[in-house]
Formats: sequence, structure tokens, C-alpha cells
Amino acid sequence: MLTGQKPPGESWPANRPPEEEAREQRLRAGDREAGFEIRDDFEPFDQRNDMFCRVQWDQSVMSDAVADFYAQQKDPKPRKADGFRQRDFALRNASWVVARTYSERGQSEGKREGFQDPIDPYHPPAAEKLPVDDAAQITNEVKRVARFLGADLVGIAEYDERWVYTQKFSIIAKEARPNELPAGLKTVIVVGHAMDYGLINTFPSATGSAAVGKGYSAEAANLAMLAQYIRNLGYEAVANMNDTALAIPFAVKAGLGEYGRHQMVISKEFGPRVRFSKVFTDMPLAVDRPQPFGVSEFCDICDRCADACPPRALPFGPPSFEVANRSGLAGVKKWTSDAEKCFDYWTRIKTDCSICMRVCPYNKDFSKPAMRALRWLMGSRFRRLALWLDIRLGFGKRKLPADWWQEAGVTER
Repeated sequence: MLTGQKPPGESWPANRPPEEEAREQRLRAGDREAGFEIRDDFEPFDQRNDMFCRVQWDQSVMSDAVADFYAQQKDPKPRKADGFRQRDFALRNASWVVARTYSERGQSEGKREGFQDPIDPYHPPAAEKLPVDDAAQITNEVKRVARFLGADLVGIAEYDERWVYTQKFSIIAKEARPNELPAGLKTVIVVGHAMDYGLINTFPSATGSAAVGKGYSAEAANLAMLAQYIRNLGYEAVANMNDTALAIPFAVKAGLGEYGRHQMVISKEFGPRVRFSKVFTDMPLAVDRPQPFGVSEFCDICDRCADACPPRALPFGPPSFEVANRSGLAGVKKWTSDAEKCFDYWTRIKTDCSICMRVCPYNKDFSKPAMRALRWLMGSRFRRLALWLDIRLGFGKRKLPADWWQEAGVTER
């Protein structure tokens, strides 16, 4: 198991297989390219410490508000406030239907596909493997298929067990379970699904949460199809969303974006409003490399997400090894939120918050030339000017959900 950084001057064990040493060195080099700084005491994450799992077993974070939050996922209690009316919750809950259908179909077996368990295969791998003589060519084909099936972004990372959960947690059975994966996994196909710009700008609201739900539903369908395509070629394919492993390190390694202060991957194409998921496979694909474009340097001078966070759950200052509680990933130098404060606020407003995503200066419509010019400025030595312009021009302000509905020609009700 590859863990932290090797102490300077320490040689590899004489009996270490050359291929393992080469793999370790590749992963270390990828860490440096991605900007990852990992201590020797790093340990992979236990899914039971994920905040959405902790509220199922940890008495210190359980509350009636948590129970009410989850009850509203199916039986919401609309209120008069704009963004929280019947139509808003109707849209939010409808957007989640595909993802929740997948997550609930295995309840009798104690499974929640896409959240605590991988998406079940429709059919096992074909008996005969498609020969791969050209990794670059088959990789281009896989990426083309992923985009055809609905992905907005797709990249390839090397499989790395450091980011795989040490164990799963069953919300249904309220117990830890082994995180079992097929042997021989080599690569990770990382797919990204963009979330609607207009809806994201209405956060916090049930209306805005529909963008998140649609993202989950889109990736559930896309992953199921993409993984089956890989299996049809005779290779293993494990489709996972929030389950099985952390998505962010793989997305960064696959060249799909950089890590931001708000703990989200910031992509060049869509900023932070992207949902990432992955397919683990033994198919020999050509691995992509991290593609930094100035995000880390910009986040160093920008506190907009931390300033706007109502429960003060996001960090100020530089990245560090500090974690607020057991829901943080220890042993990695990065910006880390206080997940307890964040989720407590969610339960109080009874839907997602995502204000940090809305106010992020990278939350722009980059199909417009002016926004691409501003993105370039953010990645240059003129980044402070870019931040000043972002604030001065009023980006990040909340859009009224009623305005979103009116743009669609829907009358007030």
C-alpha cells in the first residue's frame, strides 16, 4: 500500500519488484504535478467518517433536524419563501429520481448504489477481451463514448489505492462493510457532469438544488452505460459515484481541474459547478496529466467562499494539514472544511447550501469570450485585479429563484 512520502535518502527494499517501484515513482511524480503534499502518517479515508454516514451512527452529530432533512427528500414541506415553494421542491426532487432509483433498488440487500456501493453491473465482462495494441487509440475511443453517453468532461488517471475507502458503511444496516474490488485494476476513467449555471446562481434554494440532483442522475445513467461498454469489451469496470473512493484526487490527476479553497475541483470549462465520478478498470488506457491553470495561486489571495459561508465552515489562510474533526482527510496538506458546521447548516435550511460554489470567481459562463478573458487574468500575475473586477462587477450575487422561473415563462404561484 502506497502511503506517505518516502524519507529523503531512504532506498527501496532490495526485494521490491521493479514494477512496484516504478509505479510508486510514477504516483509520486503525479503527486508533485498535482500539487499534493502527503505526510508519512497519511491513511486512506474510512467512509463511515463521511458526514453523510456519520449522521447515521455518531451520536454527537445526530439530531431531529437531520432526520427532518432526509424526510424532505421525498415528502417536502414547502414554505412561502422564494425558492422553497412547492414548485421548487417538486423540481428538486424530480431531478434526483434517476439517482435515487439506482440507490434504492438494492435496499433489500442493504445496498445504496452510487452512495455507499458501486453501481451493480448489468452484465459481466465478455469472455473475450478486445486486444489493445495502441493505448492512446483505445483511450480516445473510450473518451468519445463517455462524451456520447453524456459526460461533459472525461480524463484518465492511474489507479491509486490511497484514495480508496478503507471500508464502506451501510446506512441501511448501520454497519461497516469490506470495500472489495476486483484484482488487477489499472486505470480510472473520471467523468464530469456540468451543473446548470442559472440554477447554481439561485443557491441557497430548493430550486438551485435541482442542478445538483440532475447532476447525480446524469452521472448515474452515464456511469452505468460507460461501465457496461467497458465490460462488453471484456474488461472489469467498477462504476462509482460517492461510493468506494474519493473522486477529487482522481479528477485532479486526470487533468480535469485544480483543487480550490472550497474543497471542490475547479475545472477550466465550468469552474466549480461539476460533479465528478469514476469507473475503475483493468483496461490499459493512456493516463492524462494534471493541467494547472492558476487556481491554487488565485485561491491563495481569494477568500470569497470563506467570507460568504454562513456557518463559517471554510478555512481562511494557506493550505494546512489541520482537520476540524474526523470527517476531514488527515495527512494531506490542503484547504479543509468543517463538515460538521457545513452539514448542520444544510439541515437548518432543509436543502443544499452551495453558496461557496455560487460566489466562486470561477463560477462563470466560459462560453462567453469576456469570461474566458477574465479566467486568463485570474491565472496571471494580474490575479488581484481579476479579483477586484469580480467583486466590482457584482459576480456571485444571488439570483432570485422567481426570476429563473420567469425566464422559463412560468407565472408566479
